[in-house]
Amino acid sequence: MNTYNIGIIVGSLRKQSYNKKIAAFICEQPANKFNYRVIEIGDLPLYNQDFDDEGTPPESYVRFRKEIAALDAVLFITPEYNRSVPAVLKNAIDVGSRPYGKNKWDGKPGAIISSSPGAYGAFGANHHIRQSLVFVNIYPMQQPEAYLGNIKDCIGENGKIELQRTKDFLLSFKKAFEHWIIRIVHTKGQD
Repeated sequence: MNTYNIGIIVGSLRKQSYNKKIAAFICEQPANKFNYRVIEIGDLPLYNQDFDDEGTPPESYVRFRKEIAALDAVLFITPEYNRSVPAVLKNAIDVGSRPYGKNKWDGKPGAIISSSPGAYGAFGANHHIRQSLVFVNIYPMQQPEAYLGNIKDCIGENGKIELQRTKDFLLSFKKAFEHWIIRIVHTKGQD
């Protein structure tokens, strides 16, 4: 039986981030053959090509690129800042795609969950990140889409996802993503 390593990239650095709570919920679910874990991005300096050109990438770049290379798939969980992707998330995508010709994201299945305390569920961020993912050759799952609006109402006093319909949706999304991963990995294997 194959085991798939799934990295979760959270686009928020805030300690009590709603998106970190969503990631924790996903990681706490029964694993079967899918191992989910959060990949740290808060320690990545802003991408600067000089680091790579001079052969002196920061240790955090080296660590991050190795972690991404070892993944079978990537799940992005993000808030929306000013109708777009948080800078820390875009920076992580850039770091993983460089140096030129050594894109660590290449060919991996991916999915996006966006959330917001507002009603729109970070729709803008969700679609902006899709543009970058397509360019770095991640295969983003098209359906179901995941926009979690009013996310603060889904979190209980214990800091965990408590609203049952949100739990049910996240579980169905996770199952669809796992089917997507298998589909993409097996399609790639037939080349």
